[in-house]
Amino acid sequence: MQVLQGQMMHKAATLVSPAKQFAALPAQGRCRQLVHCCATSGVQTPPKPGTAAVGTSDKAKGKQQGKQQGQKQKHGKQQQLQSTSSAEDIRALRIDKAEQFRQANQEPYAYRFDRTHYTSELQQLYSHLENGQEDEQASVAVAGRIVARRVLGKLAFLSLRDDKGQVQLYVDKACLEQQQPGRFAQLKNLFDIGDIVGAKGSVKRTDKGELSVLASDLSLLTKSLLPLPDKWHGLADVEKRYRQRYIDLIMSEETRATFRARSKLISVIRRHLEDNGFLEVETPVLEAVAGGADARPFVTYHNALGKPFALRIATELHLKRMVVGGFERVFELGRVFRNEGVSSRHNPEFTSVEVYQAYADYTDMMDLTEALLRTAAKAVCGSLTISYQGADIDLSQPFRRVSMNQLVQDATDLDVLGTWGPAGSAAGQLEEARRAALEAVQRCCTDRDEARKAAAKVHAANSVGVLLNQLFEATAESALIQPTFVTEHPVEISPLAKPHRSKQGVTERFELFVTGRELANAFSELTDPLEQRTRFEAQLAAHRAACEAATAQQQAAAITAEASNEIGSSTSSSSGSNGLQQQQQQDPDEMPYEIEVDYD
Repeated sequence: MQVLQGQMMHKAATLVSPAKQFAALPAQGRCRQLVHCCATSGVQTPPKPGTAAVGTSDKAKGKQQGKQQGQKQKHGKQQQLQSTSSAEDIRALRIDKAEQFRQANQEPYAYRFDRTHYTSELQQLYSHLENGQEDEQASVAVAGRIVARRVLGKLAFLSLRDDKGQVQLYVDKACLEQQQPGRFAQLKNLFDIGDIVGAKGSVKRTDKGELSVLASDLSLLTKSLLPLPDKWHGLADVEKRYRQRYIDLIMSEETRATFRARSKLISVIRRHLEDNGFLEVETPVLEAVAGGADARPFVTYHNALGKPFALRIATELHLKRMVVGGFERVFELGRVFRNEGVSSRHNPEFTSVEVYQAYADYTDMMDLTEALLRTAAKAVCGSLTISYQGADIDLSQPFRRVSMNQLVQDATDLDVLGTWGPAGSAAGQLEEARRAALEAVQRCCTDRDEARKAAAKVHAANSVGVLLNQLFEATAESALIQPTFVTEHPVEISPLAKPHRSKQGVTERFELFVTGRELANAFSELTDPLEQRTRFEAQLAAHRAACEAATAQQQAAAITAEASNEIGSSTSSSSGSNGLQQQQQQDPDEMPYEIEVDYD
């Protein structure tokens, strides 16, 4: 025995992990455990005392041990394949494992499983267990995904995660195989990280304090065909996180928490509005003419009706019709679609909440918005002070209310409306305001690319009101970290808002900004139908003029490019022509687009 043990010690020296496990064992159990660790690497397990060794005369036993040795070698090859092979090879290997379950008359994709507890419930119910203590009377059933596994001789430890949390499965070979003979071998050879399993048994707390289900029954519920990302590095590919969100959800507790918080937020918004007497309604997504906002729509085609439709860009117009019909307080939580750019702040489809209240103005909407945000923050975050990207947002104090013109003046020292007036669209007056605005942009914008984009928009401004809005976006918007209601928007950019009752050229409108981002937009609704029509017609005329100018510019660019190609055929002239075309190309999202008018 001493010779055999010496050989095994030599073999085990090359196995770092088993050697560490051996050193940690009590003295009386070292020899047996060491034999097991080494046997998986090719050293034969010694016979038990009182049994005969394998000889040439004992053919049956020799065959059986040879079969077991072959299975161990096959398992070793499988583990090596999983650690070094491509996703396709691993998938093929796991499909073979699923087939082995079927050959054993076990379905690898179960129909159902009777769960008694979530993992979080177990953590609460058995928090009283001391280290090393077991509740033998407990009988629980849990289900979830294997996110980690360790096999140590006749023991295995699986980390099981469900929708509520995580718990350890403590699998003892002797206990498991009392009800399921051969299951422990399947656990070692056929179960993988990523598989969904169900386990039944009692509850114990290990000597190290880990609450565990002592599994007496273990079932494969779903065989995973592809491996999970590396445990320690997680899902590092940002692109894959967004395109394969389900993998991100498996690997990231932070992402799962975000989804739960969003769901709770939607519920809180709905409940707060209903508690204040608002009625939730649903309005059409397909519209003959997209309206309610100035945005490019997604266009589709209705085969049965034989006509094009647009996905809604806002829920506004249908909700206003509800108010006209007699519902005094309505809201809708719905998806809207805008066929424009994509960024961290803009998504082509997003959820909005629109609220309409009769007999109220924009000050009432500011009060409602402020109360709604406080209620939501308290319910979802548990506090009115929120830390976001290194900034502490205080929602407990009354939100600041300040005009757009004042914010621009604070940022640039330009009193745009006070100097050039709300009617400052005359050529000379507008040019003077534009020159001052361009100087302010160059002075205040530290990012050269942002300054260039802002300067282009200032050049394109066709009125002082539009120019004021461009200056605000370029110089003041990003500095609004704490909750701020920006009020008194110019008439030119607010066609649906009432004119301010005491100030010329601006409207009774606000936008709420937090951390430099717009969270809400509201106004006292323009209810004068003649004034509304006049503004719409002016907006339509300006839009069509922009389309005509863009078309003329494209035609001129095409003629110039064609002439350049005809003049010379050399590589240099061709490359020069391509450079000219590239300079004249515009971002599709910046190009004007044709719109239709809904006169209903």
